[in-house]
Amino acid sequence: MQLFFKKYGEAGNPILILHGLFGMSDNWHNMARRLSLTHTVYCLDLRNHGQSPHSALMNYKVMADDIWEFMNLENMNQCIIIGHSMGGKLAMEFANKYPEKIKKLMVVDIAPKAYKPGHIIYFEAMKSINYLAASRKEIEDNMAQKITDKGEMLFLLKNLYRKENGMFGLKINLEAIENNYAQIIGEILFTKPISVPTLFIKGEKSHYITDADIENIKINFTQVSFETIANAGHWVHAENFEGFLSAVNHFLQKN
Repeated sequence: MQLFFKKYGEAGNPILILHGLFGMSDNWHNMARRLSLTHTVYCLDLRNHGQSPHSALMNYKVMADDIWEFMNLENMNQCIIIGHSMGGKLAMEFANKYPEKIKKLMVVDIAPKAYKPGHIIYFEAMKSINYLAASRKEIEDNMAQKITDKGEMLFLLKNLYRKENGMFGLKINLEAIENNYAQIIGEILFTKPISVPTLFIKGEKSHYITDADIENIKINFTQVSFETIANAGHWVHAENFEGFLSAVNHFLQKN
């Protein structure tokens, strides 16, 4: 599958940024611009997200193949990968399947373990959208009754667009994502220890990576370090932009 992407800069080693569930390449625009001062940065739309193709098939093995295909099309022998949440699990699966393609790996606020379903309200809210609504504001007002956190609601509604016929639609393939949700929140099983230099970044206020997870990560990653970003939750890069950028740049500069 040929993924949609946005490219920033022409300097240094390539960085691939893989967004999280319900996200898209645009979520990382500001970070990509800053990183492009020293690197060539590619923000990808993963399958069934953003402007990339839709497919009923969605699991980390086929998504890793999407990344492999993208790198080949761009004549890219190796890259640095930053993956957030779902994108972090994909990055781990890619490292498991194609370790020779990664120079460095950064996994943002996710562990390789299986998680309990935590997005059901998001599915319900997006399935309840009235696509015949007269305005985006009407959809926002209706969704606010289900998603009380305004930041989360606006994040989800970045997927909303107006079609040529005047109706609204969603960029994401919501049906495929929901049908494959159990695999998306499932465990990454490693065939061998990952020897790629790896940094796990967690938000200070987030509970996605626990102390027990860290011990398990150390078993599966032989060159791993950890960084906690102050005053940030799960959306680390958005909640403490400069702190996150500093951690990334420090890791990039290491030999």
